Amino acid sequence: MPTHIALLRGVNVGGNFLKMERLRELCSELGFKNARTYVQSGNVIFESAGSHGQCLKRLKGKLAGETRLPVAVVVRTASDLRRILAGNPFLKRRGIDPSKLHVTFLGSAAAKAASQTLSAVDAGDDEFRMAGAEIYLHCPNGYGQTKLSNTRIEKLLSLTATTRNWNTVNKLYELATN
Repeated sequence: MPTHIALLRGVNVGGNFLKMERLRELCSELGFKNARTYVQSGNVIFESAGSHGQCLKRLKGKLAGETRLPVAVVVRTASDLRRILAGNPFLKRRGIDPSKLHVTFLGSAAAKAASQTLSAVDAGDDEFRMAGAEIYLHCPNGYGQTKLSNTRIEKLLSLTATTRNWNTVNKLYELATN
């Protein structure tokens, strides 16, 4: 049975609370197997025979009404995470601090013009690379200072997005494959 990773955006911030225990219960109620969460920001790994699109639709429906505000959800498979980890272009550069790397997961692949749209942003020292439905970010001054924030990317590209730091992406892959 394939392993899926659901990345929730907007939980446990701004008064939009969802306990991870409840998230695991919701996954169980959906028939997802072996649901486990990582940190309090809405990362859940589970097994399901359904496609990631089916899992996304079912989980979004189940989450409706569980939080004060709507929650965006992006789903990837363990093999997607393997590809994402292997494809980070910033890791090929000397002197890159992995703690300054992030991945923005998009709800779907961005339009071809998306790279130009993001390039128009005065991002200072920050850099990005588009790769299908992911954006690799290098924020040398920290993600808290970036002009390429999740909210900005969503507005510019008109897509659902959620961002995770490089350590979290690695840990989610580790949990999904063990």
